[in-house]
Amino acid sequence: MRGIGAMLIAVGCFSLMDAFMKTLAGTYPPIQVAALRGMAALPLVTFYVLWRREVASLGRVRWGLHVLRGVCNILTLSLFSYALKSLPMAEAYTIFFIAPLLITALSTVVLGERVRPAHWLAIAVGLLGVLVAMRPDQEAFFTLGALAVLGAATCYALSAIIGRVLTRTDSTASLVFWTTAFVAVSGGVLAQPGWVPVQPSHWPLVAGLAFTGFFGLLAITQAFRHGQAAVVAPFEYTALAWGVVLDWLLWQTVPDEATLLGGAIIIGSGLYVVRKERAKP
Repeated sequence: MRGIGAMLIAVGCFSLMDAFMKTLAGTYPPIQVAALRGMAALPLVTFYVLWRREVASLGRVRWGLHVLRGVCNILTLSLFSYALKSLPMAEAYTIFFIAPLLITALSTVVLGERVRPAHWLAIAVGLLGVLVAMRPDQEAFFTLGALAVLGAATCYALSAIIGRVLTRTDSTASLVFWTTAFVAVSGGVLAQPGWVPVQPSHWPLVAGLAFTGFFGLLAITQAFRHGQAAVVAPFEYTALAWGVVLDWLLWQTVPDEATLLGGAIIIGSGLYVVRKERAKP
Protein backbone atom coordinates (compact mmCIF):
# COMPACT_ATOMS: atom_id res chain seq x y z
CA MET A 1 0.00 0.00 0.00
CA ARG A 2 2.91 2.33 0.69
CA GLY A 3 4.26 1.66 -2.78
CA ILE A 4 0.86 2.31 -4.37
CA GLY A 5 0.52 5.61 -2.52
CA ALA A 6 3.95 6.70 -3.68
CA MET A 7 3.08 5.80 -7.26
CA LEU A 8 -0.09 7.91 -7.12
CA ILE A 9 1.98 10.90 -6.00
CA ALA A 10 4.58 10.22 -8.69
CA VAL A 11 1.95 10.07 -11.44
CA GLY A 12 0.49 13.38 -10.31
CA CYS A 13 3.89 15.06 -10.35
CA PHE A 14 4.83 13.65 -13.74
CA SER A 15 1.48 14.65 -15.24
CA LEU A 16 2.12 18.24 -14.19
CA MET A 17 5.64 17.94 -15.58
CA ASP A 18 4.23 16.77 -18.92
CA ALA A 19 2.04 19.87 -19.08
CA PHE A 20 5.10 22.07 -18.56
CA MET A 21 7.05 20.06 -21.13
CA LYS A 22 4.30 20.34 -23.73
CA THR A 23 4.26 24.12 -23.32
CA LEU A 24 8.05 24.41 -23.58
CA ALA A 25 8.35 21.91 -26.44
CA GLY A 26 6.71 24.40 -28.78
CA THR A 27 9.69 26.74 -28.41
CA TYR A 28 12.74 24.65 -27.50
CA PRO A 29 14.34 21.45 -28.90
CA PRO A 30 13.29 18.22 -27.09
CA ILE A 31 16.78 17.51 -25.77
CA GLN A 32 16.97 21.05 -24.35
CA VAL A 33 13.66 20.58 -22.55
CA ALA A 34 15.06 17.38 -20.99
CA ALA A 35 18.26 19.19 -20.03
CA LEU A 36 16.35 22.08 -18.47
CA ARG A 37 14.40 19.62 -16.38
CA GLY A 38 17.61 18.11 -15.00
CA MET A 39 19.47 21.40 -14.54
CA ALA A 40 16.59 23.08 -12.72
CA ALA A 41 16.00 20.10 -10.41
CA LEU A 42 19.67 19.47 -9.52
CA PRO A 43 19.85 22.19 -6.80
CA LEU A 44 16.75 20.70 -5.14
CA VAL A 45 18.23 17.22 -5.28
CA THR A 46 21.54 18.45 -3.85
CA PHE A 47 19.73 20.15 -0.96
CA TYR A 48 17.77 16.93 -0.35
CA VAL A 49 20.97 14.87 -0.14
CA LEU A 50 22.57 17.36 2.24
CA TRP A 51 19.43 17.50 4.36
CA ARG A 52 19.36 13.71 4.62
CA ARG A 53 23.11 13.70 5.38
CA GLU A 54 23.63 11.01 2.78
CA VAL A 55 26.51 12.51 0.82
CA ALA A 56 28.66 9.50 1.66
CA SER A 57 26.11 7.16 0.06
CA LEU A 58 26.55 8.82 -3.35
CA GLY A 59 29.81 6.98 -3.93
CA ARG A 60 28.59 3.57 -2.82
CA VAL A 61 26.54 2.72 -5.89
CA ARG A 62 26.54 0.35 -8.86
CA TRP A 63 27.83 2.77 -11.47
CA GLY A 64 27.05 0.66 -14.52
CA LEU A 65 23.35 0.41 -13.68
CA HIS A 66 23.16 4.10 -12.79
CA VAL A 67 24.65 5.10 -16.15
CA LEU A 68 22.27 2.77 -17.99
CA ARG A 69 19.32 4.18 -16.05
CA GLY A 70 20.48 7.71 -16.82
CA VAL A 71 20.57 6.95 -20.55
CA CYS A 72 17.05 5.52 -20.34
CA ASN A 73 15.76 8.58 -18.49
CA ILE A 74 17.17 11.15 -20.89
CA LEU A 75 15.84 9.16 -23.85
CA THR A 76 12.42 8.99 -22.18
CA LEU A 77 12.28 12.74 -21.61
CA SER A 78 13.64 13.67 -25.04
CA LEU A 79 11.45 11.26 -27.01
CA PHE A 80 8.27 12.17 -25.12
CA SER A 81 9.01 15.88 -25.45
CA TYR A 82 9.47 15.39 -29.20
CA ALA A 83 6.20 13.47 -29.42
CA LEU A 84 4.25 16.20 -27.64
CA LYS A 85 5.22 18.62 -30.41
CA SER A 86 3.35 16.59 -33.04
CA LEU A 87 0.76 14.54 -31.11
CA PRO A 88 -2.14 15.65 -28.91
CA MET A 89 -1.72 14.54 -25.31
CA ALA A 90 -4.60 12.07 -25.73
CA GLU A 91 -2.79 10.03 -28.37
CA ALA A 92 0.57 10.38 -26.62
CA TYR A 93 -0.79 9.13 -23.29
CA THR A 94 -2.69 6.30 -24.94
CA ILE A 95 0.42 4.91 -26.59
CA PHE A 96 2.63 5.56 -23.54
CA PHE A 97 0.34 3.50 -21.33
CA ILE A 98 1.89 0.39 -22.82
CA ALA A 99 4.63 0.99 -20.20
CA PRO A 100 2.86 -0.80 -17.28
CA LEU A 101 2.53 -3.92 -19.43
CA LEU A 102 6.23 -3.72 -20.31
CA ILE A 103 7.17 -3.22 -16.65
CA THR A 104 5.12 -6.21 -15.59
CA ALA A 105 6.57 -8.40 -18.33
CA LEU A 106 10.14 -7.32 -17.56
CA SER A 107 9.63 -7.84 -13.82
CA THR A 108 9.06 -11.53 -14.41
CA VAL A 109 12.22 -11.90 -16.51
CA VAL A 110 14.67 -9.47 -14.91
CA LEU A 111 13.50 -9.36 -11.30
CA GLY A 112 12.15 -12.88 -11.04
CA GLU A 113 8.94 -11.57 -9.49
CA ARG A 114 5.88 -13.75 -9.62
CA VAL A 115 3.04 -11.86 -11.27
CA ARG A 116 -0.36 -13.03 -10.12
CA PRO A 117 -3.21 -13.36 -12.62
CA ALA A 118 -5.08 -10.61 -10.77
CA HIS A 119 -2.34 -8.12 -11.62
CA TRP A 120 -2.29 -9.08 -15.31
CA LEU A 121 -6.06 -8.69 -15.34
CA ALA A 122 -5.88 -5.25 -13.71
CA ILE A 123 -3.30 -4.06 -16.25
CA ALA A 124 -5.33 -5.37 -19.19
CA VAL A 125 -8.54 -3.79 -17.90
CA GLY A 126 -6.76 -0.52 -17.21
CA LEU A 127 -5.37 -0.45 -20.74
CA LEU A 128 -8.86 -1.10 -22.08
CA GLY A 129 -10.09 1.85 -20.04
CA VAL A 130 -7.43 4.08 -21.56
CA LEU A 131 -8.48 3.06 -25.08
CA VAL A 132 -12.15 3.69 -24.26
CA ALA A 133 -11.38 7.10 -22.80
CA MET A 134 -8.94 8.36 -25.39
CA ARG A 135 -10.44 6.85 -28.54
CA PRO A 136 -7.16 7.64 -30.38
CA ASP A 137 -7.06 8.44 -34.04
CA GLN A 138 -5.88 5.28 -35.79
CA GLU A 139 -3.58 7.27 -38.06
CA ALA A 140 -1.75 8.64 -35.02
CA PHE A 141 -0.13 5.25 -34.41
CA PHE A 142 1.78 5.41 -37.71
CA THR A 143 3.62 8.70 -37.25
CA LEU A 144 7.11 9.59 -36.03
CA GLY A 145 5.48 11.03 -32.93
CA ALA A 146 3.83 7.69 -32.14
CA LEU A 147 7.12 5.84 -32.64
CA ALA A 148 8.78 8.35 -30.31
CA VAL A 149 6.17 7.64 -27.61
CA LEU A 150 6.71 3.89 -28.00
CA GLY A 151 10.44 4.44 -27.61
CA ALA A 152 9.84 6.63 -24.55
CA ALA A 153 7.57 4.00 -22.98
CA THR A 154 10.16 1.28 -23.54
CA CYS A 155 12.95 3.40 -22.04
CA TYR A 156 10.72 4.32 -19.09
CA ALA A 157 9.94 0.66 -18.42
CA LEU A 158 13.63 -0.24 -18.51
CA SER A 159 14.42 2.66 -16.16
CA ALA A 160 11.74 1.50 -13.72
CA ILE A 161 13.09 -2.05 -13.66
CA ILE A 162 16.69 -0.87 -13.24
CA GLY A 163 15.52 1.42 -10.44
CA ARG A 164 13.83 -1.53 -8.74
CA VAL A 165 17.10 -3.49 -8.93
CA LEU A 166 19.10 -0.56 -7.55
CA THR A 167 16.76 -0.06 -4.58
CA ARG A 168 17.99 -3.42 -3.26
CA THR A 169 21.47 -2.01 -2.62
CA ASP A 170 21.58 1.76 -3.22
CA SER A 171 20.03 4.57 -1.20
CA THR A 172 17.07 6.63 -2.39
CA ALA A 173 19.26 9.75 -2.26
CA SER A 174 21.83 8.21 -4.62
CA LEU A 175 19.16 7.13 -7.11
CA VAL A 176 17.52 10.54 -7.22
CA PHE A 177 20.82 12.47 -7.32
CA TRP A 178 22.61 10.52 -10.04
CA THR A 179 19.52 10.27 -12.23
CA THR A 180 19.04 14.04 -12.11
CA ALA A 181 22.74 14.79 -12.51
CA PHE A 182 23.04 12.54 -15.56
CA VAL A 183 20.07 14.17 -17.28
CA ALA A 184 21.40 17.66 -16.47
CA VAL A 185 24.99 17.08 -17.61
CA SER A 186 24.53 14.78 -20.60
CA GLY A 187 21.40 16.60 -21.73
CA GLY A 188 23.17 19.94 -21.50
CA VAL A 189 26.11 18.68 -23.57
CA LEU A 190 23.87 17.20 -26.26
CA ALA A 191 21.63 20.29 -26.38
CA GLN A 192 24.48 22.80 -26.54
CA PRO A 193 24.88 22.95 -30.37
CA GLY A 194 21.23 23.91 -30.88
CA TRP A 195 20.61 25.69 -27.58
CA VAL A 196 17.84 28.30 -27.67
CA PRO A 197 18.03 31.08 -25.04
CA VAL A 198 15.26 30.70 -22.48
CA GLN A 199 12.71 33.51 -22.63
CA PRO A 200 12.15 35.34 -19.30
CA SER A 201 8.45 34.47 -19.37
CA HIS A 202 9.32 30.76 -19.51
CA TRP A 203 11.41 30.61 -16.32
CA PRO A 204 8.34 29.87 -14.15
CA LEU A 205 7.66 26.86 -16.40
CA VAL A 206 11.26 25.72 -15.95
CA ALA A 207 10.83 26.06 -12.18
CA GLY A 208 7.70 23.95 -12.48
CA LEU A 209 9.74 21.30 -14.31
CA ALA A 210 12.25 21.34 -11.44
CA PHE A 211 9.78 20.81 -8.61
CA THR A 212 7.51 18.30 -10.34
CA GLY A 213 10.46 16.34 -11.72
CA PHE A 214 12.20 16.22 -8.34
CA PHE A 215 9.21 15.15 -6.28
CA GLY A 216 8.03 12.76 -9.01
CA LEU A 217 11.40 11.03 -9.16
CA LEU A 218 11.56 10.82 -5.38
CA ALA A 219 8.07 9.33 -5.20
CA ILE A 220 8.54 6.78 -7.96
CA THR A 221 11.80 5.60 -6.39
CA GLN A 222 9.90 4.98 -3.17
CA ALA A 223 7.09 3.28 -5.09
CA PHE A 224 9.38 0.66 -6.57
CA ARG A 225 11.32 0.32 -3.32
CA HIS A 226 8.26 -0.56 -1.25
CA GLY A 227 5.99 -2.16 -3.85
CA GLN A 228 6.26 -5.05 -6.26
CA ALA A 229 6.64 -3.74 -9.82
CA ALA A 230 3.58 -5.61 -11.07
CA VAL A 231 1.46 -4.17 -8.23
CA VAL A 232 2.36 -0.50 -8.54
CA ALA A 233 2.63 -0.37 -12.35
CA PRO A 234 -1.17 -0.38 -13.02
CA PHE A 235 -1.50 2.91 -11.13
CA GLU A 236 0.26 4.63 -14.03
CA TYR A 237 -3.22 4.73 -15.54
CA THR A 238 -4.35 7.32 -12.98
CA ALA A 239 -2.56 9.86 -15.18
CA LEU A 240 -5.84 9.96 -17.13
CA ALA A 241 -7.57 11.68 -14.21
CA TRP A 242 -4.78 14.23 -14.06
CA GLY A 243 -5.05 14.75 -17.79
CA VAL A 244 -8.77 15.49 -17.51
CA VAL A 245 -8.19 18.04 -14.74
CA LEU A 246 -5.27 19.72 -16.52
CA ASP A 247 -7.17 19.91 -19.80
CA TRP A 248 -10.04 21.64 -18.02
CA LEU A 249 -7.85 24.05 -16.04
CA LEU A 250 -5.30 24.95 -18.71
CA TRP A 251 -7.13 24.51 -22.00
CA GLN A 252 -10.81 24.66 -20.90
CA THR A 253 -11.52 21.24 -22.41
CA VAL A 254 -14.41 19.36 -20.83
CA PRO A 255 -14.23 15.53 -20.83
CA ASP A 256 -16.88 13.67 -22.78
CA GLU A 257 -18.80 10.54 -21.79
CA ALA A 258 -16.18 8.20 -23.24
CA THR A 259 -13.45 9.82 -21.14
CA LEU A 260 -15.53 9.48 -17.98
CA LEU A 261 -16.35 5.84 -18.77
CA GLY A 262 -12.71 5.05 -19.43
CA GLY A 263 -11.71 6.77 -16.22
CA ALA A 264 -14.21 4.68 -14.27
CA ILE A 265 -12.75 1.50 -15.78
CA ILE A 266 -9.20 2.59 -14.90
CA ILE A 267 -10.11 3.52 -11.33
CA GLY A 268 -11.92 0.21 -10.96
CA SER A 269 -8.86 -1.74 -12.06
CA GLY A 270 -6.72 0.12 -9.54
CA LEU A 271 -9.18 -0.47 -6.71
CA TYR A 272 -9.23 -4.16 -7.66
CA VAL A 273 -5.45 -4.36 -7.13
CA VAL A 274 -5.75 -2.54 -3.78
CA ARG A 275 -8.44 -4.96 -2.63
CA LYS A 276 -6.36 -7.96 -3.64
CA GLU A 277 -3.30 -6.59 -1.83
CA ARG A 278 -5.27 -5.97 1.36
CA ALA A 279 -6.66 -9.49 1.18
CA LYS A 280 -3.17 -11.06 1.03
CA PRO A 281 -2.24 -12.90 4.26
